[in-house]
Amino acid sequence: MFDKTQKVLVVSAHAADYVWRAGGTIAKYIKNGAQVKVIVLSCGVRGESNDLWKQPGQTEETVLETRKAESKAAAECLGITDIEFWDYQDYFMDLDDQARIDRMATAIRTFAPYHIITHGELDLLNPDHDAVNKFVFKASVLAISNGVKIDGTATSKQTRIFGFEPHQPEICNFKPEVIIDITETMDQKKEAMNCFKAQSHLIEYYTERAFMRGNHARRLSGNQTCKFAETFTRRFPYVGDWLI
Repeated sequence: MFDKTQKVLVVSAHAADYVWRAGGTIAKYIKNGAQVKVIVLSCGVRGESNDLWKQPGQTEETVLETRKAESKAAAECLGITDIEFWDYQDYFMDLDDQARIDRMATAIRTFAPYHIITHGELDLLNPDHDAVNKFVFKASVLAISNGVKIDGTATSKQTRIFGFEPHQPEICNFKPEVIIDITETMDQKKEAMNCFKAQSHLIEYYTERAFMRGNHARRLSGNQTCKFAETFTRRFPYVGDWLI
């Protein structure tokens, strides 16, 4: 059952990942009254901006500015008002530094999310995504540990962690464990995806992916009104009083 008091933290490796992989779900939570926070660890200047680098006269500064502007515009399309850019370098993203892990643990304790959505456990073609998966899990463990003292924060409760569907699921051993109907927010997702001119080749791909996952959702649920969907993995088993 939907509970708008259950806050959602989304941790995205790069400027557009949260849109491609969870834009419809994010918009749906916000549309229905939940509080959502997005943290973008890197704008993907080195490895996620190939189309921009083909243009003459580009520098790291201009690419960063463009990518951040695209991400902010996309966030607005989804209804996101709480978004942070940590501006770490991508390809390869160094997230083993204890100060960075503590920063994420602090963010988890401060925001106190019920759900975290981030990258799943295997993305064969993108090492940054795998690094973020491990990074967020490490930070979540510190956040819930009473013996870990972080100034100005209180220990948070155990958080449910969900993993994005990777770009090439067939070669990443990806199996959907949660399918979310995003039919009501698919237009917002399309609008958000169209903000990313630096990766325009992905817009059609993720539109078709949402359509295909919608077909899976209809087949598995019997709900014929579901036209578009997004899928996720669960880090931990579902716990409840009944099978749902």
